[in-house]
Amino acid sequence: MQQNTAVTNWVARRRPAFVLATVLFATAACSHDTAPTAQTPVTTSPTAKVPEGTPGWDIHNPGADHAIEGFTDHISAVPGDHVRVYVSTTADTYQVRAYRMGNYAKSEAQQVWISDKLPGKRQPAPVIQAPTNTVTAPWEPTLTLDTKGWQPGDYLLRLEADSGAMQYVPLTVRTPSNKGKIVIINAVTTWQAYNAWGGYSLYHGPSGGSSDRAHAVSFDRPYQAKSMSGAGDFLFFELPFVLFAERSGHDLGYATDADLEADPHVLDGAAAVITLSHDEYWSPKMRNAFVRARDKGTNLAFLGGNDAYRHMRFDKTPLGPNRLEIDYKSFEEDPMSATHPDLATQEWRYPPNSKPESAILGNYYHCNPVTADLVAVNTTNWLTKGLVTAGQHLPRMVGDEYNTVDLSVPTPRPLEVLFHSPLTCRGQSDFADVTYYTTASGAGVFAAGTEYWVCGIDPWCKRANSPEDTTRRTMQEITTRLLDAYAKGPAGRTHPAADNLVQIGVPGAADYPNPNAPNALVPQ
Repeated sequence: MQQNTAVTNWVARRRPAFVLATVLFATAACSHDTAPTAQTPVTTSPTAKVPEGTPGWDIHNPGADHAIEGFTDHISAVPGDHVRVYVSTTADTYQVRAYRMGNYAKSEAQQVWISDKLPGKRQPAPVIQAPTNTVTAPWEPTLTLDTKGWQPGDYLLRLEADSGAMQYVPLTVRTPSNKGKIVIINAVTTWQAYNAWGGYSLYHGPSGGSSDRAHAVSFDRPYQAKSMSGAGDFLFFELPFVLFAERSGHDLGYATDADLEADPHVLDGAAAVITLSHDEYWSPKMRNAFVRARDKGTNLAFLGGNDAYRHMRFDKTPLGPNRLEIDYKSFEEDPMSATHPDLATQEWRYPPNSKPESAILGNYYHCNPVTADLVAVNTTNWLTKGLVTAGQHLPRMVGDEYNTVDLSVPTPRPLEVLFHSPLTCRGQSDFADVTYYTTASGAGVFAAGTEYWVCGIDPWCKRANSPEDTTRRTMQEITTRLLDAYAKGPAGRTHPAADNLVQIGVPGAADYPNPNAPNALVPQ
């Protein structure tokens, strides 16, 4: 997928949400494609006291290129870790504020820390390492954060130059134990893949094309200011769900996908694991962590499209392990193909070691770019019952990338399709499918098959606007039902999937299929 250029405008449109007692009420202040609508109230736990937030957490002035920017030596930290921050600025002085993003009164953030005024310093130019065109920032640390007492969650460090320029640095404070929790995964490997700070990403180099792109990208550099505001893809693709989940009152855990590489026990005992709009880049250990959690009864939800499509691997940098992300997107070009072919980084679905992502998702990435309506096909499933009618459209909720049920690749059965949405992509007729399957362990697995699902629950996303706010209310209620059921344990025990592929005409589907659980584990 190409980098979403709507991020900056989306951030500018957001305003603090106001939480009163146990109910969040927010009104959409942005322009509408259709008649103005009110946001669906999102309830919190009836006994929860909502902490006071800190208005004004957003960036008012991004400043000129490289006016201020930074990164940390931790992709994630546990409370109590000391995190070094590397800042470069053209300003004489600067300051840093740390905000935790979540369910707060009068804001979407709470300030937890502020630095003293610090002397500004313009750090050295980026270094480009051949032959992989890997960009690193050879900087000195400028301050150290003590995260003692910080609540697990998603944080934004706001760098503030005395010139008025601002940028973010993201930091996940991960949960030490996720037992019984719904775990939100920050897709930092995908953020980094699209990050073109220093001129190179896994997609393009200075030429603007793929011929000089990077084959390895480093976390030892800032996220770009343009379209990312220094925060990776967090603001646009992930923050709306984080806010929604925090307001649900459920017990949440936090981790990055890089944590799944570092620690095989991150998901031990978790009630559920949720990935968000765009979680494209997976290492073998990341993938196996999802599969093993599912097979122990942990529910999974993939609220995006194009999930788990790219096969990447990690390596170390001078700042620590798992800070170099490698993806040649080709078996032949990857030097690892000669020595450890299972670790070569062609897409998961491609030979010689084909392991399609459908084996864990249930659906399968097909195409982009596209915009289409979600079309309801299943009115009896526990997620949709009483919410939709057969053939009902939720406008513009399929895209930019989408997944479909494709029985030519390994696919779990029984598999239930909730929305079966006709579309045309690159001249080809196809369907986008929202799917749900269950496993022998009792786990439920939901896959939205569209990158716009998180947009659909966000009161600030214009794409979800519709008369009477039908689209947003429907998608919020489906997501609420999903979280409520997932929080109680293996959802398949009370909500087993009912295969409907024959009824909706999926090619190759047979009546009363035998249960099928393809082997989704991969060599690591």
